[in-house]
Amino acid sequence: MAQNLVEKIIQRFAVGLREGQEVCSGDYVTVSPRHVMTHDNTSAVMQKFKGLGALAMANPNQPVFTLDHNVQDDSEGNLAKYAAIEKFGEQMGVDFHPAGRGIGHQIMIEEGYAWPGTLVVASDSHSNMYGGIGALGTPVVRTDAAALWATGETWWQIPPVTKVVLKGEFEKGVTGKDLIVALCGIYNQDEVLNHAIEFTGPGVASLSISARLTIANMTTEWGALAGIFPCDETTRSWYQERVGMHPKLTPHAVETLQMEALSADLNAPYAQIITVDLGQVVPCICGPDSVKIMEPIHKITSEKRAIQKAYLLSCTNARVEDLAQAAAILKGKQIAKSVEFYLAPASDEVRRESVARGDWQALVDAGAKVLPAGCGPCIGMGEGLLEENEVGISATNRNFKGRMGAKNAQAYLASPAVVAASALAGFICAPENLSGNGPPKSVQIPEQSVQEKKDTPILDGFPEEVVGELLFCNTDNLNTDGIYPGKYTYREDMTPEEMASVAMENYDTSFQTTAQQGDLLVSGFNFGTGSSREQAATALQFRGIRMVIAGSFSATYKRNAFNNGYLLLDCPALLEHLRDRFADAPPTLRTTLHAKVDFRVGKITVGTTQFPFPPLGPSAQALVIAGGLEELVRGKLQGLS
Repeated sequence: MAQNLVEKIIQRFAVGLREGQEVCSGDYVTVSPRHVMTHDNTSAVMQKFKGLGALAMANPNQPVFTLDHNVQDDSEGNLAKYAAIEKFGEQMGVDFHPAGRGIGHQIMIEEGYAWPGTLVVASDSHSNMYGGIGALGTPVVRTDAAALWATGETWWQIPPVTKVVLKGEFEKGVTGKDLIVALCGIYNQDEVLNHAIEFTGPGVASLSISARLTIANMTTEWGALAGIFPCDETTRSWYQERVGMHPKLTPHAVETLQMEALSADLNAPYAQIITVDLGQVVPCICGPDSVKIMEPIHKITSEKRAIQKAYLLSCTNARVEDLAQAAAILKGKQIAKSVEFYLAPASDEVRRESVARGDWQALVDAGAKVLPAGCGPCIGMGEGLLEENEVGISATNRNFKGRMGAKNAQAYLASPAVVAASALAGFICAPENLSGNGPPKSVQIPEQSVQEKKDTPILDGFPEEVVGELLFCNTDNLNTDGIYPGKYTYREDMTPEEMASVAMENYDTSFQTTAQQGDLLVSGFNFGTGSSREQAATALQFRGIRMVIAGSFSATYKRNAFNNGYLLLDCPALLEHLRDRFADAPPTLRTTLHAKVDFRVGKITVGTTQFPFPPLGPSAQALVIAGGLEELVRGKLQGLS
């Protein structure tokens, strides 16, 4: 069977596969990643780890601890937290990187933890960045991280894969940040939501590693679970230059990149193909308050949109190349008196090289205010936040309302070059006034090959089939606040019965009187979007909803559901069938239709019509049987004792 690059990497890192089993998109698999990174949230994962009854790391070489989020906080409480993480790392034999070393994702790249052709995860949404060097990087939640510490394994559902074919080269003054900002703005209707992105094509060769890291990093904002570039000659040359800089970067390791490089098969399957001419990309911004609002800068320069703050920092765009681009614009000049310009390197290594090049001093001389290597204003922590009614332009990755400071402030995202030019002028502008509307939208849906359908093995204790009445909640993007109101999120005294009684309270007040025990809830696309509160899954579970069937799910919601042993099924065909039949349905409808869900053959039968769904493999079944990931891990640990 032909496989794309994502499937090939998962094939390499999956465990417990049946003999001869070849994985593909939609499969639930158990994986053992090369590494799992946690940062300041290591303390929270420590509590989960201890709650599992674990006494030692399954593989001390797998976890990596990096302190990077709240590095400006020198309070007694935060320093004690950092000291406890360091001590725990020493006790467990885990690699530890203290505050000031840099942002965790940058460390993972610099020191060779993230490696081409491997699976590397982190308890942070921007682990997508590892795809810039050809690793499959994807986020996990804290429960997954604790499970990885304890057993070395967790589960993953292989997502649909979109291929992005890059052609041509950038014009002078255009950067990787401009490309990913353009993609977020052009394809802003959730086209790649919960997909993995493979960047391919002749245009890839023209992109530096720094540009690739930026693009991969912001596939998160584009809506993807991962974004990956091939390991090519550019990648190998970059590693060759770094041989000996860190223990993992040995001559032998770099030599093996040529021999072990994975690539997609020529006829590999993809959910869709997007084509982009790099020569049509122009400097652009996105915002305010959303990455989905994109504007070419040449169209707004005459407006002279004033800014009060500018930011050159974060894991997205604070590497040597980024600082050099900004320094070339600001050298020998002074930023506008009306602007505060904040600068922080992605790592101490970046700062040392930038100092040696002279770029760092050029930025400082221009008026930059230096912050520690860390996350800082990007996540709304420490010095330099946006104040009431201020406008900022930033080389970071997110500009959600209130993220970088006051809720009524506005944040735009742009490349380091645009940030520097804007800081100099006092309003949003670009160093190169390139015209053009940017690349046109180009999406191709390839004909999907029909895979040979095989029965799914059913584990002891997992039902072969489930029968229930369909309860229809016909809405897309039903968010976690609608499912479980935010005002209850931190009420830790809520009993299961109380949680059940407020399920769907913000979505439909009639839900509670309409729903019945054992119902199969059917809803729209991207079910469970929004915050990561796991109660949005458990509240429905406690309410007696047997399972949720949806067009698609938020990836985080799906992880929280299965991590609590709660059944979810993707079945867009059933959703569309109900939408055709009940076009004018109220928010919550008892359909009076009964469905039989057959897990062995992967079909839902309603009357005489059948609707296929991706099979629930052994890893997903095991979570349901055990009652969730934590109980599954406890069982494994007890079996080892």
